[in-house]
Amino acid sequence: MRFAVLPQTRETGSVEGPRPNPCLWHCHPHLIKSMNDAPCPFQRPSFVPPMRGNRLLALLILCFSSLSIFASSKPNIVFILADDWGMGDIRFYGGERCKIDTPNMDALAAQGMAFTDAHSSSSVCTPSRYSVLTGRYNWRSERKNGVLNGTGAPLILPARETVASLLQTAGYATACIGKWHLGLDLPTTDGTPPQFTAKTAAELATKCNIDWSGRIGNSPVAVGFDYFWGISASLDMPPYIWIENDRFVGECTTIKAFNRPGPAHADFEAIDVLPTLVEKATGFISAQSQSDQPFFLYMPLNSPHTPIVPSVAFQGKSALGAYGDFVMETDWAVGAVVAALEKAGLAENTLIIVTADNGCSPASSRGIPEGMLQFTMEDGVSTDLSRHYPSITYRGHKADIYEGGHRVPFVARWDGTTAPGSVADQPICLVDLFATCAEMVGVEVSATSAEDSISFLPILTGATQDPIRTDVVHHSINGSFSLRQGSWKMVFCPGSGGWSAPRPQTFKQVPPTAWYQLFDLENDPSEQTNVIVLHPETAERMTQLMQQYIAAGRSTPGAPQPNDGLATPLHPDWMIKAMEATE
Repeated sequence: MRFAVLPQTRETGSVEGPRPNPCLWHCHPHLIKSMNDAPCPFQRPSFVPPMRGNRLLALLILCFSSLSIFASSKPNIVFILADDWGMGDIRFYGGERCKIDTPNMDALAAQGMAFTDAHSSSSVCTPSRYSVLTGRYNWRSERKNGVLNGTGAPLILPARETVASLLQTAGYATACIGKWHLGLDLPTTDGTPPQFTAKTAAELATKCNIDWSGRIGNSPVAVGFDYFWGISASLDMPPYIWIENDRFVGECTTIKAFNRPGPAHADFEAIDVLPTLVEKATGFISAQSQSDQPFFLYMPLNSPHTPIVPSVAFQGKSALGAYGDFVMETDWAVGAVVAALEKAGLAENTLIIVTADNGCSPASSRGIPEGMLQFTMEDGVSTDLSRHYPSITYRGHKADIYEGGHRVPFVARWDGTTAPGSVADQPICLVDLFATCAEMVGVEVSATSAEDSISFLPILTGATQDPIRTDVVHHSINGSFSLRQGSWKMVFCPGSGGWSAPRPQTFKQVPPTAWYQLFDLENDPSEQTNVIVLHPETAERMTQLMQQYIAAGRSTPGAPQPNDGLATPLHPDWMIKAMEATE
């Protein structure tokens, strides 16, 4: 058991953070009627300065506010997962280093709690999503590196409990609306794995074996969701067609290319995906407002991941080209969902979390004026404040083992529970959602579930200012590990382990001490100086702990559990071979 059930009721008052003025704005005409209470995306709301040092004040506020975790009804939970959204892409986090207006995220932070040390379990899409839903580090699954494509097999095994199935058992209505990217058993006409080589619409009949009228196996509705509307994977991965529950919505009769060519529905357009997801999500919220049943809405967005396709109403609204426009539309999407909750009278009993699956992608630079976007790399932190920094001062970006790959925005609003304008500096991981939800609804986590999840509910309620985690494991696109303990970060590979320099393939022969990296994040948050030679005992201790976590199949107390698939190596194959060649 990883939590203590909190008292069911408390005598409380009410606390509200500032709210932006509602207005009707010229965006997505098919949404205006139902979303006329959405915060205007072009008007910055009043802002509450972040509360960092005055912990006593935060506790006093909470003591006299509506702090009922289990009031007359269980709280609704809305979890919005943006795609490739860097911390520095949000004005609240980036400050002067951010050149994009994000009024809705800024308002959410003012009304709730912003985490400054939150991490996805991986620096890329598929594995992070696996951890969010299972409470288990992604590298314990069958996939040890990389991501799935649009026709990949299911990564969540049938017997694996998820956040959705746990909440479903606890009486929640559950919905997933957005990008799945965890694999599906797509039906085929010949019983073989799905494949397509068609280059034209005419070739689809003979060079694509997907059965568009068949039932999709192991879809989200098979792992705990009552309802699913979305796409199979990233928006640049075919097939380009909507899925509802376990069926395709229509059939693919043509070929389209949103970066990658493949089968597509004639009416499916990338530019329509984000507003459609918002429409479906707000519709779900409206329907749930007519029921007494609590709900869990998991909303993994397609944005601001490629293809970068801002809607017409947002084109040209930012100084950072199409990417800045798409980030502004992503911010709008958050505001629209929050506004729907408020309009339905559900906001006061809903935990709203907005975060991202990994850091910003270098592909964001497409369409941005040259030199305007910059990531912190091995040459240190730039002081040029005329540019935009998606990772703020943290090194690297999506795919990397460095902080820019997996340190993500994480904002939680829970009226009467999270202190408005508060900031949490304790490390958490997206894998912790499972245990947090379990504690919220008073359900014990089984020994064979959520093996790496730790509840951050005590942070949300202000019950503790101490860390809930002693460590966090990070993972890069090529399967490289790092382990964070306090200010120490032990990296079990040379270079980035991802896409930024120095890239993994550049290492052929290096000194023995350069195969690993040890950073002191308190004094070197941008990871510029490898101090492993100065602290060999720390490196050795953390190496042993990481090996223990891999072998035990869990990082939380409990009986050892098996990892899935092949053995999980501490070092990627390329590194093992290179190290052997230098011996």
